Amino acid sequence: MSNINKILIPFDFSEASLNALEYVANFVGPERPITILAMYVSAMPISLSEDDELKEDFSNVLKAMDVRLKIEPEFETATGKMISTILSAQKSSDADLIMMGTMGDKITDEAITNTSRLVLDADCPVISIPYGCSIKEPKDIALVMGGELIDNKKLLGTLLDIARTFDSRVHVLTIYKESIYEEHSTADSTENSLEYYLEHFYVEHTFNKNQDVEEGIFNYINEKKIDLLVILPRNHAQNSTPSEGRLTKLLTLHSEIPVLALD
Repeated sequence: MSNINKILIPFDFSEASLNALEYVANFVGPERPITILAMYVSAMPISLSEDDELKEDFSNVLKAMDVRLKIEPEFETATGKMISTILSAQKSSDADLIMMGTMGDKITDEAITNTSRLVLDADCPVISIPYGCSIKEPKDIALVMGGELIDNKKLLGTLLDIARTFDSRVHVLTIYKESIYEEHSTADSTENSLEYYLEHFYVEHTFNKNQDVEEGIFNYINEKKIDLLVILPRNHAQNSTPSEGRLTKLLTLHSEIPVLALD
């Protein structure tokens, strides 16, 4: 049984959020008892009449999508800064997962999107959903691991939930720049953990050499026809030196498939 009971989705009626809502509805499906909480965040106070109008607009969006869900999605409005408000709502609502649409670099390659920032700041799993991605179940999943050990192996719980739900194949990918032997020695210490925590859904661990890690990841995605990319952001690492999250930013900006950041 899945431990995902509530999904929080930032929703502002933009193309990216509409695409994300459709993806989330497909992700939940008609039989799973998962609550979808859509949250509209405004920088300015929202009047009662505006709140009512937004709720009606959201209801019309659902009707237009012809969404069939076991639990009717909820819609709330809030005032404040986007990221801090969403993260606060995640905690207060006990949402297990945030799923957020992004335009990625379709507008500008320089700007770090709200989604990228939210992924880095969140203390819960976040799936970024790029505008234009295919609305389909994640049957092939790629978990990217570097040379580090997994700080908290419970992080893989959300990935396992998803794999069980969709009977997915989980591929593990390590991109190395120099010595593969060093990467292999680290991987050996995590292999048993991967087999244990990912059960029979874990199918392979691939090592590819590429000086450009991002390029290596996207090449693998295309080769294996991956539906969902999974990363372990290092900026919240507990037992190793936290990183600045540069790769996380790049992947959420440039990926053409959804990216699950486990935190």
